[in-house]
Amino acid sequence: MSVLQQADIGAKYLEASEEDLFARIAARKEEFGEDLLILCHHYQQEAVFRFADCTGDSLKLARNAAESTARYIVFCGVHFMAESADILTSDQQQVLLPDLRAGCPMADMASVEEVEGAWAELAEATGNAQVVPVTYVNSSARIKAFVGEKGGSVCTSSNAERVLTWALAAGEKVFFFPDEHLGRNSAHALGIAEDQVVLWQRDQPLGGNTAEQLQRAKVILWDGYCTVHLQFQAEHVQQWRAKDPEIRIIVHPECSREVVGIADDYGSTEAIIKAVTASPPGSHWAVGTEINLVNRLRLQHPDKEIHSLSPFQCLCSTMYRIKPAYLLWILDNLAVGKMDNQITVDAGTAELAKRSLDRMLEI
Repeated sequence: MSVLQQADIGAKYLEASEEDLFARIAARKEEFGEDLLILCHHYQQEAVFRFADCTGDSLKLARNAAESTARYIVFCGVHFMAESADILTSDQQQVLLPDLRAGCPMADMASVEEVEGAWAELAEATGNAQVVPVTYVNSSARIKAFVGEKGGSVCTSSNAERVLTWALAAGEKVFFFPDEHLGRNSAHALGIAEDQVVLWQRDQPLGGNTAEQLQRAKVILWDGYCTVHLQFQAEHVQQWRAKDPEIRIIVHPECSREVVGIADDYGSTEAIIKAVTASPPGSHWAVGTEINLVNRLRLQHPDKEIHSLSPFQCLCSTMYRIKPAYLLWILDNLAVGKMDNQITVDAGTAELAKRSLDRMLEI
């Protein structure tokens, strides 16, 4: 896999006016034609989102890339998303990330070295019980490869409950990473008792559990989290309900169990978009997810009242690193044959990672 450092793109791009950047990006898009595919995640800022050929969540965009014949895939998202696109595309396609600093703190909370160490400890503590690993798609290619090798599956925020059901039928226990909260909310939805769900703390022997707790557990959760979604609090839900009796609260399952438990509904970014879009004119919504998506929903549905659940701007700061200046820089370099910021996953890792992705699709 590529280990690269973001280049300084210089004043030529960073000090250009937005109007100039927009015009030059549009011209480059026209120049490349069908050789170029620009993918934008729902959390991307509007100044970049406007140039998207495809929009969606991370897995949907990776599949868009795989279905495309474009030579160049510019992924306006974060690093793990570009890795997934590289795994699923052909050797004739190149995947590029406009700014290499666009990472995912949650994905970084589960390194393959940490997971391998925990896996060995867990096996010893549980007498080699049959444990099935499940990783959220928000994880590195190396983690997906580990899961593929061990017979597990990737999941998304929309299918986590189905994948968890499959994993519990396939083995005695599930080791779920990196997001504690998606795992906990999914386990709760399936009716798994709280005392059968334990948290694995990375810096503690046996994850801070006793051997007996791990032996009794059905679901072991890694202690990772989304820095954006944990900003939403139960008090925000209560404040909105006190302020507006017509409000409907919908949140992402990366929010805490406390928040999800008192919301009216929860779901993936796609599910949130569908719910708000399908609601009647005049509906009132408080949405617990990243602010760029909330603002976009507000613009797209002026006949509805749409607010962020939090009084603060819950912004994905790493996604926000993808700016028009960096998008233009990538396109200008491509135009002269420079393949900067290409994201590549080595063949061995890609093969194992694809197993875990394919297993999810089979489920």
